Amino acid sequence: MKIPNGQQIIEEFEKWSPKYLAMEDDPIGLHVGTLNKKIERVLVTLDVNEKVVDEAIAKGAGLIIAHHPPIFRPLKSLQTDFPQGRLMEKLIKNDIAVYAAHTNLDVAAGGVNDLLADALGLMDTKVLVPTYEAELVKIAVFVPESHEEKVREALGKAGAGSIGDYEYCSYTLSGTGRFRPTADADPYIGEPGKLETTAESKIEVVIRKTEKDRAIKAMIAAHPYEEVAYDVFTLENKEVAMGLGRVGTLEIEMSLADFVDQVKERLDVPAARVVGPLDKPVKKVAVLGGDGNKYIQAAKRSGADVYVTGDLYFHIAQDAEAMGLAVVDPGHHVEKVMIQGVVDRMAKQGDWQCEFLASEVDTEPFQFR
Repeated sequence: MKIPNGQQIIEEFEKWSPKYLAMEDDPIGLHVGTLNKKIERVLVTLDVNEKVVDEAIAKGAGLIIAHHPPIFRPLKSLQTDFPQGRLMEKLIKNDIAVYAAHTNLDVAAGGVNDLLADALGLMDTKVLVPTYEAELVKIAVFVPESHEEKVREALGKAGAGSIGDYEYCSYTLSGTGRFRPTADADPYIGEPGKLETTAESKIEVVIRKTEKDRAIKAMIAAHPYEEVAYDVFTLENKEVAMGLGRVGTLEIEMSLADFVDQVKERLDVPAARVVGPLDKPVKKVAVLGGDGNKYIQAAKRSGADVYVTGDLYFHIAQDAEAMGLAVVDPGHHVEKVMIQGVVDRMAKQGDWQCEFLASEVDTEPFQFR
């Protein structure tokens, strides 16, 4: 097993949570340091504060992956006798890079909102607020039968063949390939100047247009031919829409009061603010991590009985009450579900000598008395 560099780690991470899923002007990506170094430990956290940086130092982490960007607005100065400057100084002096995945991780399949929906036990979930619909292409490559499996595996590892809940999807046709190498060729099969006939397979896979270059590069690297013959077709059909929030159903209908207790238990919070009559029956649930005020109408249009989100404004709560939509606000910090979610996901990626560690620092600023 090899020690990966930071670029390899983030490249793998962005296969799952690509930057193009992020909302406009969201300051995602590398915030501090460099990825051009070997990294043996990665600390995953919701927020980056001084206690988290001290934890990273103590655990020997060379990279922090955070959900909330530590530099959300442009810095006008970096004075090290102020908290923000002191934080940056400590990161740089200890050669710790910080990478932020914010709304792209909210939108990503298996990201923050799916993790919240799973924690609440929601079934048959759908996207609450569509924000992205990927264009799809089909790659068709011709390969000798001896290397069929190797090329198919390389395409799958690069993300090709992912359709809904299935991955490594492909279709194969058998046929005959014909070619004549020129005098300057160095053929894998055949001889220069002689017409060659060989058994070949045509492998077809579907992939997002934004990811095709990576898949083609991996395919060519695995292919034995000096000149690889392949086609790329633009497809009319689109990928299922991706976006913010999720809406699904509970296994059994329950009162709003019982549902609030379930939210507190499963999202590990001591209290929650509630809008609506506590005896109201709830079955259909919308959930959106973080500040979901602007999507209150979307939650209502989805047919949800209750909307779970954070940072609820006073007048938005009144609007929800007036339209008959119950709301449960367990706070912004419930997005901490991403910590273990990212650790579990990344620990399965790559044959690396690299540990992914869940931060143990509680970054919740509020106390409940």
